[in-house]
Amino acid sequence: MTVGPLIRQELLDALRRLDTCTVSDAIETFDTRLRNVGFADDRVRCMFEDLPPLIGYAATARLQTGDPPMTGGHFHDHTEWWNSILQIPPPRIVVLEDMDRPPGLGAFVGNMHAAILRALGCVGYVTNGAVRQLPTVRELGLHLFAGEVSVSHAYAHLFDFGCAVKIGNLEVQPGALLHGDRHGLLSVPKSIASRIPAVAAKLRQTEQRVIDFCGSKQFSVDKLRQVMKELV
Repeated sequence: MTVGPLIRQELLDALRRLDTCTVSDAIETFDTRLRNVGFADDRVRCMFEDLPPLIGYAATARLQTGDPPMTGGHFHDHTEWWNSILQIPPPRIVVLEDMDRPPGLGAFVGNMHAAILRALGCVGYVTNGAVRQLPTVRELGLHLFAGEVSVSHAYAHLFDFGCAVKIGNLEVQPGALLHGDRHGLLSVPKSIASRIPAVAAKLRQTEQRVIDFCGSKQFSVDKLRQVMKELV
């Protein structure tokens, strides 16, 4: 499994202090990808909007809950999967693509698996499927992004550890750098990650200038036009 270059802890901390919309805006300035890709759509939402932004490396696998597994170990025997998670450097974000159609009949992560993931150095869990037992998971401090909430784990079983997955139209490679908060989830290109905080600070200054002008007594459409021209 190839994870690629790692990000310095100071940079991870700086990115964690930014909201995901600001990170998205900063990424757009580099033209490294199209603006309609690189983020999850509204089929995946943040379950704990009050938690601070999430950042970490993706530990991926696939999931099914609707039917009993044809082969594989007992539901509680996930040693191979746990070892695959540990191949990803911390902070880790588990990303499971629910392959059922529609996804989300059962939930793999509840209080027990949230505790296991926290012990494995995971800071978040992302799925297009379901989650459950939200109060306990919230107390454990595991960030959740999911498409549904379910009362049951049904026949939840995992396979294809360390593969490329797709969550809410976001393609995620193992080891990808992810950033998320109440606004949503996106991937951060590692090639530009070190430059994002400075660009984000400049963008914030620009936006604040417009916001302040719009609330001032000097506001007019003509002056607003001039202010916007000066920002280009």
